[in-house]
Amino acid sequence: MDKYQAKLILQWLYTNIDNSIDPRVHGKGPTSNLSGLWRYRIGNYRIICEIEDDKLFVTAINIGHRNSIYDN
Repeated sequence: MDKYQAKLILQWLYTNIDNSIDPRVHGKGPTSNLSGLWRYRIGNYRIICEIEDDKLFVTAINIGHRNSIYDN
């Protein structure tokens, strides 16, 4: 991922997830082997996250292009 795309992703996270009351509003729950995690779509990239409600914490598990993000 180039610096420009990384900057866009960080800006999206700060705008939409940081201090959000409900971070699930902006994403979807993935299917298959990623159940229990959450995904966010940012252009052609996806962020796979774990949301811990009791701590108000969102942990990015993986960030990658939509063609390869769901591969092991």
